[in-house]
Amino acid sequence: MSKPLPEFERPPVIEVVLSVQFERLEALRSPQLGYVWQAFRDRFPNTEEHPPIEPAFEQFGPKAGVRAGGLFELHSSFPSPRVWFLNAAGTELVQIQSDRFIRNWRKQENSDQYPRYTFLRGEFAKDLERFQNLVKREGWGQIEPNQCEVTYVNVIPAGSGWKAPGELGRVCTLFTPAYSDEGLGLPDEAAINARYLISGEGDEALGRLHIAIAPVVRTTDGSSAFRLSLTARGRPAGEGTDAVLQFLDRGHEAIVRGFASVTTAEMHALWGKIA
Repeated sequence: MSKPLPEFERPPVIEVVLSVQFERLEALRSPQLGYVWQAFRDRFPNTEEHPPIEPAFEQFGPKAGVRAGGLFELHSSFPSPRVWFLNAAGTELVQIQSDRFIRNWRKQENSDQYPRYTFLRGEFAKDLERFQNLVKREGWGQIEPNQCEVTYVNVIPAGSGWKAPGELGRVCTLFTPAYSDEGLGLPDEAAINARYLISGEGDEALGRLHIAIAPVVRTTDGSSAFRLSLTARGRPAGEGTDAVLQFLDRGHEAIVRGFASVTTAEMHALWGKIA
């Protein structure tokens, strides 16, 4: 039996993204995206338009890595946009483009509480089903998932546990400012990028966990912070929504365990680690 997932009373998470990438729906262009909004505008009355996200695939073997496709190389005409459907508070949104369906939660005010993964997973499944039914009913093609992603974005402000941007070791266990001599002191600032395999039964590679932490300046008040993002990406083991949700669950587990592993016990105490 696997160990229970770590849990925090006050996690520093500010955004959660659940996403499924699928084979491009050639019929889903700008006019159709406007029609899709009609199916979501009861809960997401506001809209924004953004450039599309390039497709990304985790690869394994001798040429392992993340393969990203070039939009202008893939499409003979200018790609259709990515549209955002936002709720009135701006805390929840659906993003749709011709080869992606994305569901976000974002912290907008200090009083906003992270609603937890179980709730966000349920909302993702419900809205994905609504989108799938519309695609099928309108004859725009068939959604064939090829990658899934879970992303958690955390902002860790200065003042609690650390002060200077070079004190990454007080926040992140991956950074230890140990030197072979006394030539260097505390760095002016430090950042880390790392990736780990997500394995299934039999140790087969299911995907990767990407971890990035770097100093940032908060636009709200100009104060220093570390931005810690964790993304789990991989191919669902099967077809349909159930396979997508299964990978999202596995990715969420990898992120939660990874977050606990790469952050220090001192920060855990500040965040109220209870499991």
